[in-house]
Amino acid sequence: MINGVLLDLAGVIYDGEDLIAGATSAVARLHEAGLPIRFVSNTTRSIKQAILDRLEKFGLAVTSDELFTPAQAARDWLRRHDRSPYLLIHPDLASDFDGLAGSQDKAVVVGDAGEIFDYGTLNEAFRELIEGADFLALAPNRTFRDADGKLSLDAGAFVAALEFATQRRAIVLGKPSADFFVSALASMHCPKTEAVMVGDDAETDVAGALRAGLSGALLVRTGKYRRGDEKRFKPQPTATVNDISAAVEWIIANRNI
Repeated sequence: MINGVLLDLAGVIYDGEDLIAGATSAVARLHEAGLPIRFVSNTTRSIKQAILDRLEKFGLAVTSDELFTPAQAARDWLRRHDRSPYLLIHPDLASDFDGLAGSQDKAVVVGDAGEIFDYGTLNEAFRELIEGADFLALAPNRTFRDADGKLSLDAGAFVAALEFATQRRAIVLGKPSADFFVSALASMHCPKTEAVMVGDDAETDVAGALRAGLSGALLVRTGKYRRGDEKRFKPQPTATVNDISAAVEWIIANRNI
């Protein structure tokens, strides 16, 4: 039984500045079928409002409550634990952390900082961590599909470098954190056992969702997908399909099984 759907964005709904063919109508089909949707993105280069604006440009009316981002999860964590953020993130994301400074206790927050990643910035973060700051990773993704259509290093490589140097494990706030999936499902009152995830990342989207207890996770052959990804990580996808349109066909066909 499927009573809720989680959708990744980059690589599933859009690829760079382009809408993936059939994505808008596929989302509309889920709505028409009465299936609630939440969008769960590991994007850490854009503020939440910018993502909402992009979706609106593509003809998708998504509310703030329907979109879950790692920056949002990080804000919640920092407030709960009364920490001030030490940010190692992309400049475009900084405004999502406005108003959080104040506490003397710090947490290093690492996202996809792009060109900001260099020896100096990494070393400053390293020094904060060995002085006792908490260690938060917005996402551990290995790669993302860049504007030129090729794969580029994502934040995960730099998180791993800091973990190696500090001998500490980061607290992951985005996918594949089980809490991230559960928070999105709780907002639509959908049990894990009645939910399906759709993503282009076999590790964080698919294996992460299945480890979190979702009943199914579909891998699409768009975005960052590479041949063989369906066998590269465990648990393996419930199904591998061509794109979001095929994923919706699968979900509707299997919703009552």
